[in-house]
Amino acid sequence: MKVRGWLLLLALLLAVPASGADSLGARRQGLPNGAVLLVAERPAIPIVVLRVYLPAGSAFDPPDAPGLANLTAELLTRGTARQSGPALDEAIEFVGGSLEAFAGRDGATLSLSVLKKDLGLGLDLLAEVLTQPAFPADELARKAKEIQAAIRRSEESPESVAARVLGEILYPGHPYGRPVAGTIESVGRLTREQVLGFYGAHYGPGGAILVAAGDVKADDIAQELLRRLAAWQPPAGAPRRPRQAPTASPARTRVVKRELTQTTVLLGRPAVGHGHPDYYPLVVASYILGGGSASRLYTRVREERGLAYDVSSHLAVGRYGATLLVSLQTRTDGAAEASRLVREEMARMGREAVPDADLAKAKAYLIGSFPLRMDTTSKVAGLLQGVEEYGLGLDYPGRYRRAIEKVTAGDVQRAARRYLDPSGFSSVSVGR
Repeated sequence: MKVRGWLLLLALLLAVPASGADSLGARRQGLPNGAVLLVAERPAIPIVVLRVYLPAGSAFDPPDAPGLANLTAELLTRGTARQSGPALDEAIEFVGGSLEAFAGRDGATLSLSVLKKDLGLGLDLLAEVLTQPAFPADELARKAKEIQAAIRRSEESPESVAARVLGEILYPGHPYGRPVAGTIESVGRLTREQVLGFYGAHYGPGGAILVAAGDVKADDIAQELLRRLAAWQPPAGAPRRPRQAPTASPARTRVVKRELTQTTVLLGRPAVGHGHPDYYPLVVASYILGGGSASRLYTRVREERGLAYDVSSHLAVGRYGATLLVSLQTRTDGAAEASRLVREEMARMGREAVPDADLAKAKAYLIGSFPLRMDTTSKVAGLLQGVEEYGLGLDYPGRYRRAIEKVTAGDVQRAARRYLDPSGFSSVSVGR
């Protein structure tokens, strides 16, 4: 039954045309203030998604103020020079839309979603929170307490604890080694003056990416944005960019004792991202190792031995570094054996050539599933943002397909020898 199910899935994937079109079908233009605008016209549904992405994530936090980027982004929609946070909420909710801001490791994103008929109101609100945030002291204090409470809750999640500790040991002294949200202590020390300073240094249009997707015309949305953002100008002096993270680090082991009935194990090492010749072979190798229910880790550790609730591998790419991760959740008394089997499969990837059938299935899935990245307006906007951020070009779908198609068994084995050798992985275990 499993084989028949897999063959059916493979047939469906192969029936999808390559990766859809070879281009994202969007229009790109530079704006006078230094920002870049990308527009994908999708008139089938009367919804518009607009995202403003800025290089203002936690990687830009001052070393003595972890969590500053996150707090700044969280406060954008909590009050402006004209109206309060609750008034902003009421205005956008009245038309059934959403307006939210959040920060990640590399950047901060302001995201708007509205029906086409309410686009004017949505753009007014977006421009207001982007260019006129007030950062009220009472909202700052409230939001800081919310973030601290979320940090406390995250310490109850074995996966979150493992990820935090792994970051610390993989990237000591680098921003990627610090939590995006900061710590309970660091967030409690942040001041309004620090937030204002961070906003002034990092929220200018230079390096900003504006993405509009949905029922819009490229010329029309450009004019609407230019009119509302005419006063949005770059700050004096460009902020310093974070340095690139290392592509290797000494392997370390950390055990976090918790009274739990299962153990979470996270293996990781720095890796390579877009633009590196090993990137696509490593994508294929990681998928074969632990990318799905037909992967080697899933088959051997979960199905054959019943030792894992979940086991997978993943290549996480950031703007300033990449991390290759292998995760495992298992019952505590089987953690040692499950970890041994995971490491055996990792080593086998570099020792033995991947069979042609396994390689073909992996490539078929990676190519055939690409259109799922574009099956909603929101996903299209997110993909365009990432394509611009990493300089991949609007022809990325076609180049992605061709790059995956070119990967050979020898490429996979070479990448696996270099990046999947278990001796080069640090490990964190959370449990008894």
